[in-house]
Amino acid sequence: MKTAALLSAIAAANAVHAGPTATLRSKPRATELEPITITGNAFFKGKERFYIRGIDYQPGGASANIDPLADTKVCKPDIANFKKLGVNVIRVYSTDNSKDHDECMNELADAGIYVVLDANNPKYSINRNDPHGSYNTPYLQSVFATIDAFAKYSNTMAFFSGNEVIHDLLNTTLTAPYVKATDRDMRRYIKERGYRKIPVGYSAADVTTNRMQTAQYFNCGTDEERSDFFAFNDYSWCSTDFVTSGWDKKVKDFEGYGIPLFLSEYGCIDNPRDFGEIEALMHPNMTHVYSGGLMYEYSMEPNNFGIVKIKGGVDQTGEREELDEFEAFAAALKKWPAPKDDGGYTKTSSASECPTKDANWDVESSVLPDIPPGALKFFEEGAGKGPGLDGPGSQWAVDQASESEGGQSGSGTSDGDSESSSSAAMRSTVPALDKAPFVISGLVVLFTMVGAAAL
Repeated sequence: MKTAALLSAIAAANAVHAGPTATLRSKPRATELEPITITGNAFFKGKERFYIRGIDYQPGGASANIDPLADTKVCKPDIANFKKLGVNVIRVYSTDNSKDHDECMNELADAGIYVVLDANNPKYSINRNDPHGSYNTPYLQSVFATIDAFAKYSNTMAFFSGNEVIHDLLNTTLTAPYVKATDRDMRRYIKERGYRKIPVGYSAADVTTNRMQTAQYFNCGTDEERSDFFAFNDYSWCSTDFVTSGWDKKVKDFEGYGIPLFLSEYGCIDNPRDFGEIEALMHPNMTHVYSGGLMYEYSMEPNNFGIVKIKGGVDQTGEREELDEFEAFAAALKKWPAPKDDGGYTKTSSASECPTKDANWDVESSVLPDIPPGALKFFEEGAGKGPGLDGPGSQWAVDQASESEGGQSGSGTSDGDSESSSSAAMRSTVPALDKAPFVISGLVVLFTMVGAAAL
């Protein structure tokens, strides 16, 4: 009887906190798009050549530094407009690697739209004034966390390792080894973490004095060092034509370039825009070298490039108003569709010769800096939780690359310990257990056992 009573007591105690088993809500799966791959100097979707016919997307502009893919009140009305335009790719400049992006990425996939993402943001990026110091462990932790946040989506097309870091001032070319090292590290992280092969490349400024050196630099060296693609921002077509804009010369300059090439921004506003660039980009004059481009830009900001006005406050959730150029861009995309053939692409990839130091290129060696020692653990352990857009930043952290032939030390000072910064970013909190059920269960057991002992 005592044994039976004791078992009954235990059963009663367990029943105190009994209830239906919790069911984890799973978010609806996104439409699985065919991942974009690379063969030779072209992108492919399955066996078909893929041409980028897209738009740059940064609601609020660079100064707002918001993540439009983390808030459905922002992304959903814009995705509806992307569908009306007929774009197949968007570029997103800032994303918060600490937030969830399932709903917006799923909506984009349902619309058949791919995403090219910048892995940097204003707080976590290579500093032109101190490239050596800003290539450090907290920086790479943020970059790798962005990869973690988006690698699972089939419509993540590619990552940019940098945007216009190298500019028209000679000393900015000294940033090249650090941006290329980041490019290399991103590909290694993608491979060692077991993700599918997601292309990584650089988005360059269209600077006449160093455009070709930059392109050659990112495509020279070993396969581990070479970028998967190269892109640049071009505003030389001002409602003119293929020859007047100088695009014919740029095509000749890039003849035989061994990796995919596209325009990461285009859309000069010196004249009213008819977006004749699309006709040129989809024409055989260009398709054997270029793989399309992204028009700058979607939302109207103080720089006056946008085709949609977002009303309301800084959160970018207000009403959308289509401006005159919205219809013009949609009409141009419809008028000049993507070619049905392979565009005469080059089927094999080839490396460029590394540029030599000259009056416009101040990089002496092709040797890249070694990855900061503190970042090596990420390849095996993962990056952990990302610092997001509001983290402490990385540009003045102390855990940087060791001196090497490929790097040049900057003069920046440190205001914090990089190890503690990265560790804090990676820490996860285990929620405390709710003790109430165990206390109640214990009391039930105690009183039932006392009662049983008296029998």
